[in-house]
Amino acid sequence: MSETQHASGHDRIYLSPPHMSGREQSYLAEAFDSNWVAPVGPQLEQFERRMAEYIGVRGAVAVSSGTAALHLTLRQLKLQADEEVICSTLTFCASANPIVYEGAQPVFIDSEPNSWNLDPNLLAEELASCAARGKLPRAIVVVDVFGQSADMDAILEIASRYEIPVIEDAAEALGATYKGRQAGASGWASFFSFNGNKIITASVGGMLCSDDEALLDQAKFLATQARDPAPHYQHSEIGFNYRMSNVLAAIGLGQLDVLDQRVAARRKNCDFYRRHLEDLPGISIMPEHLHGRSSRWLTVIQIDPEKFGASPEEIRSKLEAENIESRPVWKPLHLQPVFAGCRCRGGELAERLFRHGLCLPSGSALTEADLNRIVSTVRSASSSADKSHHSRLAA
Repeated sequence: MSETQHASGHDRIYLSPPHMSGREQSYLAEAFDSNWVAPVGPQLEQFERRMAEYIGVRGAVAVSSGTAALHLTLRQLKLQADEEVICSTLTFCASANPIVYEGAQPVFIDSEPNSWNLDPNLLAEELASCAARGKLPRAIVVVDVFGQSADMDAILEIASRYEIPVIEDAAEALGATYKGRQAGASGWASFFSFNGNKIITASVGGMLCSDDEALLDQAKFLATQARDPAPHYQHSEIGFNYRMSNVLAAIGLGQLDVLDQRVAARRKNCDFYRRHLEDLPGISIMPEHLHGRSSRWLTVIQIDPEKFGASPEEIRSKLEAENIESRPVWKPLHLQPVFAGCRCRGGELAERLFRHGLCLPSGSALTEADLNRIVSTVRSASSSADKSHHSRLAA
């Protein structure tokens, strides 16, 4: 049985698949015709320039992944083994792994309920505690989870009291806004991901954005194996093979052309789910904070099993039986075995979101028939659902 042939008789609906615009081919043709098939070239430079302009920062460096962008940023701090970096706990492991790459220790902070992002009040408590014992963290990595910006002004104000740089992990939030600014425009540095499941994709890749030209220059230097300016190969520092290729940048340009359309489509998906699921007892959609507009990279629901009549895992299994991919909310990093022993302030909210959360298919190419099928399957899992509702979904 092939991947798309399934016992349900339905084609696979993926959680967040790539969505090509058709414009990528023209940019790729330019790259191939000019023979710029390397980690340098005009498409790469154009992609960096356009991303910086879109975000509203001075510059950008295109690299092999969002993780690489964070690693290069942290490298600039020259972290020591006994130093700490604060990180959101409700996120993917890539938000914290580069902290460990550099030999430092992550310290996790719980979410707040209005955006599910790092709680500024808990951050203030943690920094006051760190100051009292004379050991402040070297940086703060704030994640814009599921496409929604954290409360950056509040976080930056708290961090500024201690002169701690803030790095915005906007990997999931390209196209989101915060108080009229683009997500990724607020901190010392930010980074984005172009992985295949993101809002736009280059198949892989990431982008480091900042107003700090010294950071950008050093990141580009380190990303190309830290080669010194000499006619021969000379290296005074350890570098990395982190530069994005010109070919992938060409794909990214074709995707960037339709970014606003992709965000609009994902927000439309979320609105559909809200209209057709929130009447059910025990179902709620991830809130959108008043301080900005979420990209709705993924639409996430919270389920109260007692009211709904089924657990998130039972719903996920029922969707899978219909060849529909869904996924639990991020398991908090302070619960991950690899980070056992790391300090966490709070954690209860992130744990509850993990226990009760489910990410629904959110791709920008979903059809109304796809959405109807997903909603009908979710509703069929509920002991309290109006079973006739599926016949009215298209209304």
